[in-house]
Amino acid sequence: MYVSEWENGKRAISDRYASLLRQLLGVTDEELRGAPTAPVTATADGYDDLLSRIDAASSVGTSMVDAFNAQTELLRSMDRQMGAAGLIDQTTGHLAALEDALNFAVLPSARRPVALALAGASTLAAWQAIDSGAVERAWRHYETAKGAARDAEAPMYLAHAMGEQAFVLCAAGRPALGVELVRDAQCSLGQSGSPRLRAWLHATEAELCAHSGMVDDCRRALDKALGCIPEGPEDRDPDMLSIFLNGSHLTRWRGNVLGLLGDAEAVSSLYDALQGMDPTFVRARAGLHTDLAHAHLARAEYDDAQTHLRQARLLASRTGSVRQRRRVDLLSERL
Repeated sequence: MYVSEWENGKRAISDRYASLLRQLLGVTDEELRGAPTAPVTATADGYDDLLSRIDAASSVGTSMVDAFNAQTELLRSMDRQMGAAGLIDQTTGHLAALEDALNFAVLPSARRPVALALAGASTLAAWQAIDSGAVERAWRHYETAKGAARDAEAPMYLAHAMGEQAFVLCAAGRPALGVELVRDAQCSLGQSGSPRLRAWLHATEAELCAHSGMVDDCRRALDKALGCIPEGPEDRDPDMLSIFLNGSHLTRWRGNVLGLLGDAEAVSSLYDALQGMDPTFVRARAGLHTDLAHAHLARAEYDDAQTHLRQARLLASRTGSVRQRRRVDLLSERL
């Protein structure tokens, strides 16, 4: 009854129900209610308030920036284990605090560290939005991340935001445009980026080329990614903590890309990745089972495909991943 009245505008959504619905649906309060949550109050003379905000922003020191980054890291850890839907309020508040600090910081020395923190937090928020099915919100977060990276004079963060934004274009049905964007990201970075980030960009290019039917380009990009990735089990990029990539992760990614091409080698690569996968990457594990289902379907191995789809559906439901559930549903239609 309440749902019908909310949809027809006969009853306003109370704050208590709004909090529950935001966590369930993975939406912001503005998206849920269809309007800003609070009116903007105009004042005749806002200089005192402006100067107060500027003074507050100028007092943001290293310890505060470290606190912002620690909050981003906490949200990142919770996201990969629990999913994005239940984090919408925390992420929204975190970004608002960072944007407020940046908007009122005057001098470059004060702006750069805050901008760098905002760039990292915004790409995380964008990926969470993609996972929740809110692609327009994701796009806006990536634009924020790119602007913040430019403000921070951080080409690695800019290239990463461009590369992830290319996935939005791919999901929207424009993978070839996504290929152009990620190649622009590679050109903007040149050889100044870390090997791990360059490997990530090449793997991103390979996946988008696979979706675009650019088979030869896809294989060349995969080879370049394998040639860049550092050896050893370490997966965090010390220069850019939003990148998780090592040889094991790249094996899984390569299997996914080969599966898109219909390559028979995809299955063995994906099983190798499954054995070495970090158990805390719950949503990524759902994606891996989905990749295996896709690879088995390409080989007409329907029982194996069904087994992995069941596991993927359970994990996607556990994390509330709209993106992974959509992939599972599309593959299920082919059984």
